[in-house]
Amino acid sequence: MAGMELSFGVAQQQTLSPQMQQSLQLLQTPVAELRQMVSAELASNPVLEEEPPGLESHDLEEVQGDQPEGGEESREQPNEYSLQDEWRDYLPQSASPAPYSAEDEERRRFLFDSQTSRQTLRDFVIEQAAGFPPDELRLVEFIAGSLDEDGYLRVPLSELSSSGGDSLLALEKALTKVREFEPAGVGAADLADCLLLQLSRRGEGNGLAARILRHHLPQLARHRYDEIAKDLGVHVSDVAAASRLISTLEPKPGRPFAEADEQGVIPDLIVIRGGGDQEGFVVRLNEEDLPRLRISSEYKDLLADRGENEELLLYLRDKIRGARVFLRSLQQRQQTLLAIGNQIVSRQEEFFKRGASALKPLIMAQIADAVGLHVTTVSRAVSGKYMETPQGLFEMRYFFTPGFQNSDGTAVSNEMVKGAIREMIGRESQRSPLSDQEIVVELEERGLKVARRTIAKYREQLGILPSHLRKTC
Repeated sequence: MAGMELSFGVAQQQTLSPQMQQSLQLLQTPVAELRQMVSAELASNPVLEEEPPGLESHDLEEVQGDQPEGGEESREQPNEYSLQDEWRDYLPQSASPAPYSAEDEERRRFLFDSQTSRQTLRDFVIEQAAGFPPDELRLVEFIAGSLDEDGYLRVPLSELSSSGGDSLLALEKALTKVREFEPAGVGAADLADCLLLQLSRRGEGNGLAARILRHHLPQLARHRYDEIAKDLGVHVSDVAAASRLISTLEPKPGRPFAEADEQGVIPDLIVIRGGGDQEGFVVRLNEEDLPRLRISSEYKDLLADRGENEELLLYLRDKIRGARVFLRSLQQRQQTLLAIGNQIVSRQEEFFKRGASALKPLIMAQIADAVGLHVTTVSRAVSGKYMETPQGLFEMRYFFTPGFQNSDGTAVSNEMVKGAIREMIGRESQRSPLSDQEIVVELEERGLKVARRTIAKYREQLGILPSHLRKTC
């Protein structure tokens, strides 16, 4: 009879230190979020301070040296080295014997192209109605499609009933269920209704906060606590406590589902034409409004004085160590991004002069080899980041594109192929539009051999319908 057996074993497993996790997080964070992270670190770590404008940054000196007297950190971390070295230890270098084939790049490109977009509030609401009867599910879909970006249903149900031909009673029942969905407050008619729905979820639907929302929201907005207290016959401190509870509620339930580009895209890198003695193009980091941090000399001196308060010394040493790691991670992120940007500009210079028609094939492995990093690191660095160029604003991964071999032996990018497809379809006869196979033949006549399924994929990416749907009588 088989029984249970307890056994022991030893195995090696690579794990990421908290410092390494922070470093990789900073590397893949776009500049808009980076500003928030830097500000948050500045607020949470008292030994960090913002460098006054006009002064040269001393971050590098503080990161690489300037240890406290007595060598406390040196004794604790004798093997500390740069994050660049840590990345090289964690991620094997691209100069490894294993070749990086075109198939590898095609798989990576497929992953990029297959990334799903942010889930919408409408989809999230409908998802929660899974298992509803078909008629009820249709009403939920109708209501979800009528929500505004904040998650409110501001259109009267009577109007929805008239436009959709559904009974008002059926819509009311469906809305009642939607208002029980996540996020709390969805389907509310106005702000007070939204906040009351959230209070009910917390079991506070009949408390003081709910009474204030029902009858005294304008006074609450103007912080007239004394008026509210007098009218409700309660103490001002109770009104203040209810106000604090209300402030924890979400006035816009749809906020997490808002489109990321509503606030506009902020480029991480800016490419400009060189002036004066500089030829070609210059790549600059977008550091506008990014606080420049340094470690406060006051705290370093306090640690160096080595007073008798051991608890304070341990606290300061921990905070200074954390500040150094953060500064080093931030510096490494900027250096890596700038190095990658310079390589892109160097290899795609004709694009920056002439536009998309001059884009050359480029894979991440080439950039990784040039900057001495692994392909995965390059992938992290460019993900979700943008570059402002003389040709417009482009996502950095736009410049990484597989290519095709021309008949004369030169390589052309898939963007050039897409441009050729767009141009051919733009001049086709509407009575006899070009099929995908006819596009294949015409491209072959131009010296480009492209598979028909590739033409179909590019046509879909360009938002162009199949030939039978483009045909007009």
